[in-house]
Amino acid sequence: MTASSNTMILDAATPVRPTVQSTRASLPTLVGLEVRKTLTTRSGRMLALAAALAGPAGMGLLEATGDGYLDVTGPFAVVGVMTGLLLLALGVLSTAGEWTHRTAQTTYLLVPQRGRVLAAKTAAMALLGAGLTVVSAGLSWLVLAGLADAAVSWDGATQAALTAVGAGMAFALVGVGVGAATANAPAALTGLYLAILGLMQIIRAWDRQIADAVDPAQAVLRFGRGDAEVASLLTMGGWVLAALVAGWVLSRRRPVQ
Repeated sequence: MTASSNTMILDAATPVRPTVQSTRASLPTLVGLEVRKTLTTRSGRMLALAAALAGPAGMGLLEATGDGYLDVTGPFAVVGVMTGLLLLALGVLSTAGEWTHRTAQTTYLLVPQRGRVLAAKTAAMALLGAGLTVVSAGLSWLVLAGLADAAVSWDGATQAALTAVGAGMAFALVGVGVGAATANAPAALTGLYLAILGLMQIIRAWDRQIADAVDPAQAVLRFGRGDAEVASLLTMGGWVLAALVAGWVLSRRRPVQ
């Protein structure tokens, strides 16, 4: 009886620990937050609008100038490059913009795990890149369907349109990685556009084979036309991987100010 009473007293005296629920936001929540952050800034909205309209505007100009083409694979590949170059800037601003405008400290106070932040930004820009390029390619398809000459072949149009979507996503991810690596939006944008639009042309004048192996824009054009598909995938994959790894490593070592 005494032992039983002591047990009851001890059980009654033992405090019941309340269940503590984790307040850490889930990754899908962070991804949605990053999408909203990108589209709530004026520059983000304007770049997103430009990316969605660049393709159909370019196709309209192509038809207005009367430049002939045998099939639609080339124009769709051009849509991927045009849209991708704009999404490149959107990706840079999603990461480097926070360091440039000194809002990174607020972000990392809310979510201290830098890896989760970069993963959320990467996923958000992949979704935005794919979504905006789908809009651009879809509108371009309508423009070409309505204005293209009846003799123009539509063979390979689906692959070319999907290539454009993949290119938009890839360029956006390159922007995310380079922006995270440099933490300086003007420097990242200047360096990327000089490299893709300038340096690649210099390399092409020196050695065409080397240029084909490293030029991301040319990789999109070739893949859209069904040429050198494996090599083109390796080129774009190399750009995306190198940019994201550099962004991951350098952003984790950077002090937050």
